[in-house]
This record gives sequence, C-alpha cells and structure tokens, in this order.
Amino acid sequence: MKIKGFIWLEKVVEKILSKHNITPPEVEEAFLGEPKFKRGPKGHRHGERGYYCLRKSAAGRYIFVFFVLKQRDKALIISARDMTNSERKYYERK
Repeated sequence: MKIKGFIWLEKVVEKILSKHNITPPEVEEAFLGEPKFKRGPKGHRHGERGYYCLRKSAAGRYIFVFFVLKQRDKALIISARDMTNSERKYYERK
C-alpha cells in the first residue's frame, strides 16, 4: 500500500496529543519504510475501508495508527496510540 499524503482533522490531532502523547510527525513517520498494514472495518460510507498501520519509530516507539484510505491514496487519520503487547508480537512476527 502506498500512501501519498495525509488528511488531519483538528479534533484528531488534539486527541492523539492529549490522550496518547503522539504527534502528527510521529504518525506520518509510521508510514515510511516498510510498515505493516492490516485491513480494518468497513467505513461508514459506501466503498470505504479502515486500515491499521503498525510500525516501530526511529525513537523505538511502537505505534498503531487507524486510518481510512481516501481518494488519491491519502490517509485520513482516525486515531493513533502505542501498540498493545499482542499487537507488538504480531508486528514482530510479520
């Protein structure tokens, strides 16, 4: 999967900063190199699908991002947080 850009909503930026202490640049870094992608639930709109991006940052933080793939291969970021232990195990196996 190739992501060509990001769509950020102000309420999402505020949430991931205040609740999860993750910055937008950390989230965008997760999409660089060879992240692991998993299909998520279908979106609220016809033809939309959610996806998960899992990646270890350069600083060593394991980041989990939930996003919806929009037109022109842009990722609408819905949420981002640290991976759970089971997600880290999945990431390390793949």
